[in-house]
Order: sequence, then C-alpha cells, then structure tokens
Amino acid sequence: MKHDVIVVGAGPVGLMLAGELRLGGAEVVVLEARAVPSGQSRGLGFTARATEVFAQRGLLGRFGAVETTTQGHFGGIPLDFGVVDGAHFGVRGIPQHRVEAVLEQWAGELGATILRGHSLVELSDTGDGVVAVADGPDGPAEFSAGYLVGCDGGQSTVRGLAGFDFPGTAATREMYLADVAGCDIRPRFIGERVAGGMVMAAPLGGGVDRIIVCPLGLSPGAGEPAFGEIADRWLELTGQRLHDAEVRWHSRFTDATRQVSTYRKGRVLLAGDAAHIHLPAGGQGLSLGVQDAVNLGWKLAATVRGTAPPGLLDSYHAERHPVGSRVLRNTLAQGLLYLSGEEVDPLRAIMAELMAVPDAARLLVGMVSGLDIRYDLGPGPAPLGMRMPDVPLDARRTVSELLHDGRGVLLDGTGSAGLAAAAGGWADRVDHVVARPLAHTPAGWPAGVAALLLRPDGYVAWTGTTELETELGRWFGAARPMEAGVAR
Repeated sequence: MKHDVIVVGAGPVGLMLAGELRLGGAEVVVLEARAVPSGQSRGLGFTARATEVFAQRGLLGRFGAVETTTQGHFGGIPLDFGVVDGAHFGVRGIPQHRVEAVLEQWAGELGATILRGHSLVELSDTGDGVVAVADGPDGPAEFSAGYLVGCDGGQSTVRGLAGFDFPGTAATREMYLADVAGCDIRPRFIGERVAGGMVMAAPLGGGVDRIIVCPLGLSPGAGEPAFGEIADRWLELTGQRLHDAEVRWHSRFTDATRQVSTYRKGRVLLAGDAAHIHLPAGGQGLSLGVQDAVNLGWKLAATVRGTAPPGLLDSYHAERHPVGSRVLRNTLAQGLLYLSGEEVDPLRAIMAELMAVPDAARLLVGMVSGLDIRYDLGPGPAPLGMRMPDVPLDARRTVSELLHDGRGVLLDGTGSAGLAAAAGGWADRVDHVVARPLAHTPAGWPAGVAALLLRPDGYVAWTGTTELETELGRWFGAARPMEAGVAR
C-alpha cells in the first residue's frame, strides 16, 4: 500500500498530524495498534495555546461547551494566569478520549485512512522512502511511503526500530491514578501535600471521581499496579478506605524525563510523547504534542507535494526541540515543588513571593501556557516568530477563521496593488486577505506594521521589514507564474 506519509499512532498527536497532512494535500494512512479506542483519559484538558490551535482549524466548537479559568498553579503554588492577555489555565473537563474522537472524525472527513488493529513490527528507511510492516487482523501487511512519523507514545515502537537515542533522567517519583465511583471523596483540585506525599481528587461527573496519589520516593515494582495497591497508598496518606470502590480504570506514571536528540532521522520523524516524556504537570503533554503535529504537518505535506523550499522540513526539529526542552525543564521544576517533602518548604515560600511579582508571574504563565513561544525566524520586531492572536478583523471573521484550511495568509492592511502583485505567484498556497484587526494586542498588529504573513500554523513569518517575495519563497517555495489571486 503506497502513501505519501505513514503515521503510527492514533492518539491526539497522530490524528492531529493526519488532519494537517490532508489539509496540505498529502495522502496519509494512520496505523494504530488498538483495535478500538480505549475510552480512557489520562489528560482532562489542554493549555491555552492548544485551545488556539484547535480554534484555528475550526475544531474547538466540536468539543462542546468549554470552560476556562485564570486561576492556576505552578508546582502547586497558586498562580493568576490573568496577568497575561488572553491567557488561562487551559480548558478543563475535556477528557482525552473525547479529543481523540473529535480529531479522528475530522481527519476522516478530510480523507485520512485510519487502520486500527495494526501493530508496527518492522521498519526500514530505504533512502528514497520508508517500508513498514504491521501485524493486522488478516496477518502481516506491508506499507510504503515517502515518510513515516512516529506518534506512538512514550514507549514508542518507531523510536526503537529507527534507532533514535532518548537521553534524559530516570524516574525518581511515581504517581498513581484511578477513576472511581461509589465514594464520598473531598475534592483537592490542585493537590494537597500531606504527611508522606501528595494527593489530588476531582469530580468528573456522574458520580465518578479522579484520584491521584503520590507517595514520596519510588517503589521497587514496575508496570501497572493492582488497584488494591493504589487504595493502600490512598489509605496511608488520607485515612480514607477506597478498596471497595467501583474502579473505571487505573494507571501509574512517573517523573522520568527524556527527549530524543533529533526529531528526524532520514525519512522517519517523531512527534509527541514519542519524542519527549515528562511529568504530567499542568496538562502540557497533550498540548505540546498537538503543537508538534501542527508545526510538522504543513511542512511535511509541502515536502511530499514538491513545493517545499530547501530546509523547510529540518525547521521542524529546529523550532520544536527547544520548545520541548523548555517544557521538560518546567515540569521537572514543578515536580520538585509539588511532590517533594517538607525539606522544599523554604523554596516553596520564596517561589510564592516571586510569583506575586507581576513580571515573574507573566514569565511563568507564558511558559506553562505556551503563549510565550517565539521561533527564531531572524531579526525583526514582535510578533515575528510568534503566533498571531485570534483578534477580530471585521464584523464577519477573525484570524483563526482565515486559518481553517491550513494555508498561508497574507494579512494586508493596505489593500495595495503592490502587495497583491507580489503575492500572486503563491496564490495556490497563500491567501491574500485585505483587512486590519479591530483590536490591538501587544502580540497582535503592532503600530507601524501594515501587513503580516502568517504560516499555516498561525505563526508570523513577515512583518514588512524584508522583501515579501523573499519570505514567501523561504516558507512556501518557488513562485508559480500566474495572475495575482483575488483578495478575500
């Protein structure tokens, strides 16, 4: 079976990538080992930046009513996210299985092929393509493509078969998770330190509670624990007995923190937890992986389509590896604050004082929300390299609506014939939109900037300080001889 791209893994990252590839015109097949969705959800929401990503593809409304709050935390210390314009402590109450269902429907509507019950067992990079063998319902099946992307989680088969290294730190702490019913459990929404560790509890609705229990240290055992072990730890730390609870599902995770040295080896790439693992603090894991997919999708689609300029695909690693490294650092820091014993109380006290300083709070909010991401696209004023906020443009549309189709956008506040003519050779890849924002934000449309070029992922690639044709060629490849497109 020949495709442009094979995606391994039908979690949120793999499904998001499949949709992005289809928007870019690539033929894609997704191979998923599970025969049916698990229905389980470690994550229960996503960050402000992931919220923007879903909105720019017209997906946010598919999740139903979304709730956000500006009241969050950093390592268990309260933090007001309202100090940054447009920031919030993520969308809460959206379980991961619902995210997967929405993204699977979307990718399918766009024409992605999703094959469940197909476990990858062999992988070879032939130099001009990739050949993969998966065990399927009817036995082994061979797939070939120009590229393969591993989105198959922290225990990634792709990472192992392709020989990626995975440096980092081993686990020092562990956390047990369970969804239980039939219990009267006091909510502890951001966690509560108790003698011997930390516990967290939150109602999920329908009489189901999620509990997380984090004893100090690391047990000698490995793998998934029996629920009786989790109930024992909960009893030890809270005095409450849950052994007779109705258990929906349970799991275990640690603070092991690792990241591959390179996100690409030849024609094999990694995204999401296949490329980086860390303590799940602040719902950053799913969000980080979804942003990997959106950064990679349009670049890989342009590569297989033959329109990508030299080096475009390599910019995926260059842009996303530093972002992943920073998330790993902040989750390690949060784990230290959150899960350590009384010996860290002096550090917690100092951090609480620092977080009351608006500039320090803005730094941490930008870090955890992802709103401070700025890719190094060369010299130029903000918002060059930053994501364009979803500001209203006129009575009918916003910035995110212009990005639904995954194309570049030349946002032109001048309406000049010169800009239209300059962009005409890229009209098959870039939409020329004559409009000015109705709202001005620090990272929006700065004073003196008459036009902006947005990449398909929503990041600003040009602010008028260089030749427009140069930047169009840098991100969208060579121009094609054609008449200038009609501005929208």
